[in-house]
Amino acid sequence: MGSMGWESNYWIWDTVFIPRVMGGLMVMAALLGLSTGYFGALPVPGLPAALLPSSFGLFPRRNGRKKVRVYMDGCFDLMHYGHANALRQARALGDELVVGVVSDEEIIANKGPPVLSLEERMVMVSGLKWVDEVIADAPYAINENFMNKLFDEYNIDYIIHGDDPCLLPDGSDAYALAKKAGRYKQIKRTEGVSSTDIVGRMLLCVRDRPNSDNHNHSNLQRQFSHGNSHNDDGGSSSSGTRVSHFLPTSRRIVQFSNGKGPGPDARIVYIDGAFDLFHAGHVEILKYARNLGDFLLVGLHTDQIISAHRGPHHPIMNLHERSLSVLACRYVDEVIIGAPWEVTKDMITTFNISLVVHGTVAENNDLLNKRNERKIESERRYYEDKTYVGSD
Repeated sequence: MGSMGWESNYWIWDTVFIPRVMGGLMVMAALLGLSTGYFGALPVPGLPAALLPSSFGLFPRRNGRKKVRVYMDGCFDLMHYGHANALRQARALGDELVVGVVSDEEIIANKGPPVLSLEERMVMVSGLKWVDEVIADAPYAINENFMNKLFDEYNIDYIIHGDDPCLLPDGSDAYALAKKAGRYKQIKRTEGVSSTDIVGRMLLCVRDRPNSDNHNHSNLQRQFSHGNSHNDDGGSSSSGTRVSHFLPTSRRIVQFSNGKGPGPDARIVYIDGAFDLFHAGHVEILKYARNLGDFLLVGLHTDQIISAHRGPHHPIMNLHERSLSVLACRYVDEVIIGAPWEVTKDMITTFNISLVVHGTVAENNDLLNKRNERKIESERRYYEDKTYVGSD
């Protein structure tokens, strides 16, 4: 009887259920075909987004997901490969990276006067290949108003900082509000370099030079060079810079590289130099050189060549440190690590160089001299009331 009952109701399965299911599948297939352009040869208008299968949650959107925007701020004074690596890591946590550059006034209030002006630091940050947008005059500490501005106006999803503590003068955490809001992510700090360390290297370069005309040098040297000497590695000469402990790896170089070669008909532009203490002037000339062609190849001279031409106190940054700083620049496509001093015919043939560009020396530039005079006066006023207390 049960079998007969099943057979007697089988018409429902054949005439109602199956046709409706098949009809639904056919409609769905038509919708998919129209929405993805499967019938691209036909002049079929696009369907409204509300009617697409993805709007019902039936199929995930492949390319329609919201872009994740992340924010990272900093002083970025004497910008180095550690800063670049931090921004590279931050960019990897999202789709777009917005960078806040702290104002001169905020840095003075929290850390002391910066070496470089806001304008110079803005040029450096904007020149990095991982940066999508830059905010000038960012606050040193993220207060509630600025955090809400980041979320509402800049559509920031997460605020990023390194794993080193960032404390305000009162001892509080500069990123406490972001952490409390659950919108904070952390990256690993790059060991082996810091702006303070670079200032120490610069001061150690002039330690053995006569400085009788400037009594502030000795105090500054002691402030920045405690525990560091020319003999840190046991065998370095007292006439040279302090030896860097940076250990390069092929993986780090790959992380900084573009990974693309020039096209078959590309106009390859070549420029070489020391690019020591990579600064805004370097960024500007690399941008200019890149605009002269399709592919910018940068040659970096060895430490020995630079020392021979500029003196035993140069370079401040070693070859591998300088390589990463140049590779991080958005205008650079490839770097020759250890390029010769002279551009040879063999180099031009090997790298298919179309144009060689060379910059000019700007040490005697009037604008630069006036800027340095203002900088010296600003620092003099700041340090007038500062008293150094030795550790002994």
